[in-house]
Amino acid sequence: MDFGDAIRALKEGKKVARAGWNGKGMWLCYMPAFTVPEANSRTQAHGITGAFPCGAYIVMWTAQGVWQPGWLASQSDMLAEDWTIV
Repeated sequence: MDFGDAIRALKEGKKVARAGWNGKGMWLCYMPAFTVPEANSRTQAHGITGAFPCGAYIVMWTAQGVWQPGWLASQSDMLAEDWTIV
């Protein structure tokens, strides 16, 4: 698959990864927009109180087993044709 196919698969709720990635167990998924029902200590520290919207984003499950929100594609990721559905 190319990057466009990978983005479409993400929006359909599928997980995707690149065959060329070195880390084992790495994948991406799409998190749709949602509303956080109540501010917590992390957000209140920045002056956000009450419920607030959170925009959609792509998240990576890393080789280290860490949930990493806000993944950004590199040039090689965008041009690659080795995307797969996990």
